[in-house]
Order: sequence, then structure tokens, then C-alpha cells
Amino acid sequence: MDITKKLLSLKEEAYGDFQAKIVPNIERERIIGIRIPVLRQLAKELKGQPEVKEFFNMLPHKYYEENILHIILIEDIRDYEECMEEIEKFLPYMDCWAVTDDKIPKVLSKHREELIKSVYRWIQSKETYTCRYGLHMLMSQYLDDDFKPEYLEIAASVRSEEYYVNMMNAWCFATALAKQWDATIPYIEKNELDIWTHNKTIQKAIESYRVTKEHKEYLRTLKR
Repeated sequence: MDITKKLLSLKEEAYGDFQAKIVPNIERERIIGIRIPVLRQLAKELKGQPEVKEFFNMLPHKYYEENILHIILIEDIRDYEECMEEIEKFLPYMDCWAVTDDKIPKVLSKHREELIKSVYRWIQSKETYTCRYGLHMLMSQYLDDDFKPEYLEIAASVRSEEYYVNMMNAWCFATALAKQWDATIPYIEKNELDIWTHNKTIQKAIESYRVTKEHKEYLRTLKR
């Protein structure tokens, strides 16, 4: 199967116009217009096929949907080392929030202790979507049973002019307020985030159904 030709055959012009509005940093001519369930079905059809390895090596991709399909295919890798190799190879080519915010490969959840070193390194990256991917990984994998207070320190140290970094950081801290209030609220009380991220964190936490009414009222008093 020629994967790119297959993708082009699935084109929906109107859906492409819609996608262009929600990923505004991607040029319209790079957007084919394919719905995510269709891409996931294609990924199932490609599972175990030799074309996948070839596709992984065809970087950079031209089309937005090629990048989405790429990250979906990575999700299905069951070997940790192989999965990490493909993530590291693809990270420099992640170019929008829709790619970084996709589902986390299941195999990574079984290797959180090893993974955290890479997560820290990604978060410290000056590349917008590498940093965002690291923050997304931190939020998705490290705020529940495996949580350690020091996990928030690296996220709090992020200083960026990039909207897509700061929005993910705010989302991460808002989620941490919902799941780990006692460890997280000092970062807000002590103004340890930049002003924009601080206020966006409060906004997102107030909008969350997982944050108590009492906590929301307190957060309102901490706006800067």
C-alpha cells in the first residue's frame, strides 16, 4: 500500500476546511481532510505491515494527516525500547497540538520509572512541540498513583513565549490541582508560574468539574 496515496483517496474537502481552523499553524494545502476514526481504521489495516517501517522513516511528512497517522501507529507499538526510539525520531517533526496531544502508547504506562527521565528532558526542550509533548506526558502519566511532588518542579520551571507550551502547562497544573491539590496549590499561592500560565491555570481549574466548590472560591482570590 502507498500510504500517502491511500490518505489522499480518503479526502473530504469540507472537513479539511474545518481542520484548518482548529490547527491554524498548519497551511491549508497540507491538510487533506480525514476524520480521526478513519485514520484509526487505516492504522488497524496497516498493523504489522512492512509499509509501516518505511512510513516511519519518511520524515518529514508533507501532510498533516500523515503526522496524525504516524503518532497513531506509534501508539500500537508494544515494545518499550522500539516505541521510545520511534517517539524520539518523530519528536522533531511534531508540528501542532493535535499530534502531541494524541493518546499515550500503552506500553509507556508500564515503564514510568524509566520514562520520567525522558519526560524531564522533553519538557526542558526549547522546541515548542517537544516541550508540549513532555508536559502532556507528565499530565497524563504522573498525576495519579505514581505522583511525586517533585514532578511539578520541572513544569513550574518552564518559561516560554509559545502559546501552545503555556496552554499545556496551564492544563497540566489545573489537572494537578484537581488530583493533587495539597502538593500543587503552593505553586499558585507563591506565584511560581508566569502570570499568563498562573491565570490560565486558575481559569481551567475553576471550569473543571473535578475541583471542589471551596477550592474554586479560594482560587478566585489568587488571580494576578
